[in-house]
Amino acid sequence: MSQNQLWGGRFTQPTDKFVEEFTASIDFDKRMYRYDIQGSIAHAKMLAKQGIISKDEAQQIMAGLESILADIEKGNFEFKVSLEDIHMNIEARLIERIGPVGGKLHTARSRNDQVALDVRLYLRDELKEILVYLDKLQESLLSQAEGNLGVIMPGYTHLQTAQPILYAHHMLAYYEMTKRDAGRMADVLKRMNVLPLGAGALAGTTFPIDREFVAEQLGFDGVTRNSLDSVSDRDFALEFCAASSILMMHLSRLSEELILWSSADFAFIELTDAFCTGSSIMPQKKNPDVPELVRDKTGRVYGNLISLLTLMKSLPLAYNKDMQEDKEPLFDSIDTVKGSLKIFADMIALMKVRAENMRVAAARGFSTATDVADYCVRKGLPFRNAHEVVGKTVRYCIENSKDIPDLSIAEFRQFSELIDEDIYDFVTLEASVNARRATGGTAREAVEREIARARAERKA
Repeated sequence: MSQNQLWGGRFTQPTDKFVEEFTASIDFDKRMYRYDIQGSIAHAKMLAKQGIISKDEAQQIMAGLESILADIEKGNFEFKVSLEDIHMNIEARLIERIGPVGGKLHTARSRNDQVALDVRLYLRDELKEILVYLDKLQESLLSQAEGNLGVIMPGYTHLQTAQPILYAHHMLAYYEMTKRDAGRMADVLKRMNVLPLGAGALAGTTFPIDREFVAEQLGFDGVTRNSLDSVSDRDFALEFCAASSILMMHLSRLSEELILWSSADFAFIELTDAFCTGSSIMPQKKNPDVPELVRDKTGRVYGNLISLLTLMKSLPLAYNKDMQEDKEPLFDSIDTVKGSLKIFADMIALMKVRAENMRVAAARGFSTATDVADYCVRKGLPFRNAHEVVGKTVRYCIENSKDIPDLSIAEFRQFSELIDEDIYDFVTLEASVNARRATGGTAREAVEREIARARAERKA
């Protein structure tokens, strides 16, 4: 066997060089070095507390681990493919540095429960950072709503003008989405925050360990309750990737709108130059590259979720080498989500609204037609009949190149005798928007209530 390998007692032939490279994970799992050392220090403390190793041995081990951490952070550590993964690299260096006592660190644990611990520790910190970025994005969305409270824009269905709404209302829709995203991430954090260390390879350990002590040392809420489940499942990673996919879907939808809105055809917003690029041939171009890339990266995160689901779907209990492949899609999703949230929070905060263009667009497309129907219903006409009346009114407007507010009373009354002079109080953009005062509606007073509620939530 290779002189560097720590598991080769059973073997009489060295591992094929290509097999070493093919099966190694050190190129990507080395990012967990800090968590591997953190977990090992807590484990060493517990071993000494339980009398499994001496206090002096534990002190040597912990001091050695701290020095290795310092070396890695200074860039003075060589990660070796022959040692397969981050656990073996650190353990081999520990033995090299403090002698045979370093080999006692692995007492009462396996790489199976060790990696399950490292991934949880790593993801826990990353989740906390993601929640911070989500909070910043929510603040940017809320500030956009507050700063443009009176701006009216067209609301769409099928990307066709439907009804006028407040731009602030539109921003608050994404605020609500990202608030649920934060809730999902917080749920992942809550469910994953249990200690798997102590499960051993699959069946537990014969040593008198204190798992609850280690859990307390590492800030876990408790310990896992089944050794097989502890080392063989990755549902916490799957749950994170699922929550990330939903989050990225929300960002992708907003990206699509920003791309449309920043085009010359819409001209609703302007993204600052810092988040756009130009063309190498067309000097007039200002391309919304950031939202385009976030829209694209959404598919990448979806793919990571499918990769993990496919990886886990047919694995028997307990650990299988297949599970080494869980880290790259997980790490990539973490990096993608963090980067997307960070850049979106800054971009949204600096986005400029072209209010007049939004208003002009809102006035097109017979956006107050539903208000005429509601008017007729309040006059006593059944809604289905009112719907037909307004449909005929819109057809008349199209044939005569008019908009609904431009019609005379005589023209209105061609379609219903119930329509009177007060119709004009209902078909302006402001009247249409502010008539929708129920909770969740687009009326200014309703939107102001929601902004106040959001502000109160964020202070709580």
